[in-house]
Parts: sequence; structure tokens; C-alpha cells
Amino acid sequence: MNQFYQYIILKTIGFRRKKTKLHSEQFEKEIKNAKVEFFHLIRDSFFILLGILSASFGLNGFLLPNMFIDGGAMGISLIIAELTEIPLSILIVVVNLPFLIVGFSTISSRFALKSIIAIILLAVSVHFIPFPIITDDKLLIAVFGGFFLGLGIGLAIRGGSVIDGTEVLAVFVSRKTSLTIGDVIMIFNIIIFGVAAYAFTMEIALYAMLTYLVASRTVDFVVSGIEEYLGVTIISDKNKEIRLAIIQKLGRGCTIYSGKRGQSLEQTDIIYTLITRLELSKLQTEIDKIDKNAFIIMHSIKDAKGGMIKKRPLK
Repeated sequence: MNQFYQYIILKTIGFRRKKTKLHSEQFEKEIKNAKVEFFHLIRDSFFILLGILSASFGLNGFLLPNMFIDGGAMGISLIIAELTEIPLSILIVVVNLPFLIVGFSTISSRFALKSIIAIILLAVSVHFIPFPIITDDKLLIAVFGGFFLGLGIGLAIRGGSVIDGTEVLAVFVSRKTSLTIGDVIMIFNIIIFGVAAYAFTMEIALYAMLTYLVASRTVDFVVSGIEEYLGVTIISDKNKEIRLAIIQKLGRGCTIYSGKRGQSLEQTDIIYTLITRLELSKLQTEIDKIDKNAFIIMHSIKDAKGGMIKKRPLK
């Protein structure tokens, strides 16, 4: 390919060209990486947009018209909206903003930027899309309002962002204290439900707890537990490149096991690393850039302490 066209394409995908002449293998690698990044961006964007629509439907179709609240940052926004005349769309952004600022250092700048965009889109959706009021039955409101809100939060997490900043705060606090992520979320929501019982009625607070339980179980169903870590085992012929990507691109540590392939009995290195679910999208992107046929095994881990998982933010 003509060097001039190579230059234009690589400038478009953000590649900083070195002074030395670009080899065709390097060029092909950059094009491949750009395609992987683009595919994952489209996939993540689809999950986030679907999550925003689901959360908006849960809020406008169930919770808001009936003065129901939820836990987390969304619960704080709903309480303030009921006690004041401030629109919920504004409160969603304002309440979540401090959590997302923490997310810049706790998770990554890319994650925080995607979350800010997602929350702004959620606020716009809540304000402008007129979803119909589905029911006035309190039990149905609590159950299905929590379901659609939890579905939206879970889909946004699958897309590598959040539309409720509570999880970001929980990750940050857990790294600074001996509390687990689940402990932080529980304490945070106990405070919110206590305020709801004082500001409104005990009945509203009880329904809020039910809404939160349904929402949290739905999130668990969609992403298999936001408060859990993932143990990831990777088997690939390009294990050296994947190991360097985990260390350099994700800022995470890993362990190398020596193993043998079942059929050929060839020696191979097996990579094991530990990440949070918020980092899963980034890990999959980096692995796909190197080896789309890599064999990956993931399993949930309730909590972990020490090591690079707690000390270094994702870059």
C-alpha cells in the first residue's frame, strides 16, 4: 500500500507514527486493532443504549408517577426529586457526578467518560421520552419498576459503564478499607432507606427495599454479580503477548502456569488473572486484538484482597 495512504489511515485511527519506516506487518496489526476497537465500541454502545431505555421505562412507567424510590445514587436522586421541585433529569447527573470523578482514578478515564455520557443520555431520556404509566398496583410497581431499572443498570455495566455511581464508590471505599464492595453498598442503602422512612412513610421505605432487592437481583442476573471479581484463565499460543497486554494495558498482575495440551501433550503457558467485572470488556478487547481464538475460562470470586487488583487503577 502507498505510504501516503498508510499515513492517512493511521492518523485516522490515532496511531502515532514513528520516525522509522512503517512495516506492512505493523500496519496490518494497527488496522486489525482498530477493527476490534470499533466492533467492541459498537457492541458496548448497543448495550448502554438498551440499558438507558430500560432504566427510563422503569423510572417513567413505574417508579416516578407513584413516588417510589430505589437504592443507590438513583435512590438519592428520587428522594431529592420528591422533596424538591428539581427535575429528576438534572439530579441524575448532579448526584452521580462525584462518583464518576472518583471513577477516573478508581477504574479508568475511559470507563468514567463512557459512564458520564451514559448518565447524560439517561437524563435526556427520562426528561423527553413520554413512557406510558403501566399500573397503579403498588406491588407491581415495586417489582417491575425494580426489574426494568436493574435490567438497565446491568446492561450498562455489560457495555463497560454505569448509570448508577454507587458501584464506583463501593470499589473505591473497598480499596481504602477492609470492607468488601457488598458491605459498602449495603451500608449506603441502609442510610438511604432510613432517610426515606423519615422523610416519607415506613410503607414507602419498605416498598423501596423491595424495589432495590428486585433491581439488584436483576443486575446479578445480567452481569452475574457486580460485587464479585472474575478469575480468568487464558490458554493461547500467543500467551506472551497477552501477558504483556494484561500488565501494560490493564495494569493488572497475572500468574503463569505450565501445562500440557490434552491431545498433543505440548508444553504451554497458561495465564491466570483477576479482574473486576467493570474491567471485563477491556480485557476481552485486548485479547481479541492478539488472538480471537484464545480459550478463556471465567469464574466468579466473591472478593479478593492484596496484589495489583487493589493497588493499581486500570489505565
